[in-house]
Amino acid sequence: MSENKNTNKPMNRIAALHDLSCFGRCALTVILPALSAMGTQVVPLPTALLSSHTGGFTDLYFKDLTEQMREISDHFERLELKFDAIYTGFLGSEEQIDLVSDFINKFSDSGTLRLVDPVMGDDGEVYSTYTEGMCRRMAELCRHADLITPNLTEACILAGVEYKDTSDMSESEAFEYADGLRRELELGHRTVVITGISHSKDSFGTYGFCPDTMPKGYMYSVKKVKRSYPGTGDLFASVLLGALMAGADLCEAMRVASDHIRRVMEYSRGFDTPPREGVAFESFLGELCDYAKEKYGRKTV
Repeated sequence: MSENKNTNKPMNRIAALHDLSCFGRCALTVILPALSAMGTQVVPLPTALLSSHTGGFTDLYFKDLTEQMREISDHFERLELKFDAIYTGFLGSEEQIDLVSDFINKFSDSGTLRLVDPVMGDDGEVYSTYTEGMCRRMAELCRHADLITPNLTEACILAGVEYKDTSDMSESEAFEYADGLRRELELGHRTVVITGISHSKDSFGTYGFCPDTMPKGYMYSVKKVKRSYPGTGDLFASVLLGALMAGADLCEAMRVASDHIRRVMEYSRGFDTPPREGVAFESFLGELCDYAKEKYGRKTV
């Protein structure tokens, strides 16, 4: 039998507006299981359908789902749905930015956490499906968020500064990136978490900054894994969001997400598969479930 200490509280409901890449472990194929394991109801709204993600694959199938998004959103409105969190990522067209902005406005209330992951590029390069106009409009979408989670490349694109591939970024330099991004986008009191920072030759860092609760910022680093995998940004943001929804503060959520990514990446190195196939996260869903049970006070007897 199951005992649930939160019997009077419904499960948190999260709208996930991301692409569905059939092969390559990223976006919705990662987000749905990770956030579900962390004790939330995930409601997907696919932005695009791809045969594979764009990192390391060519001649792929790509279908913009703007019209389908509009019809699904209209049905959600008729159902009078509201969400405890809205989490957006890869978008298929510039038109979708207006649609996603409207979705956030329609389906949020005062308690909704709005996370925008401005998925646009990595390693100093913009993804092939993104135009200059889409990158510019993504900055506008960030103003609808409570929390944004760009990697270093995306932070530079949004702030309009040159990407610098450094192996030893200091905490003060990370603060300059985060605060500069906040000022450039006029983000006010919103929270910025920048991922993919090489803190030293042996460690990778994530930097969080909020002018209200973390005015000096917070850097958390883990030991580097000598391999790069697509989809880890999606997994990081999902675990970060799941931890926040379970009651963690930002520092704890950053630690939980960073440590989880580190373990999954290290485990994935043991498989003789190309990195472009993504991380073998499936075997680690149980630890996300255990974390959520502990935070929510749910246990099985």
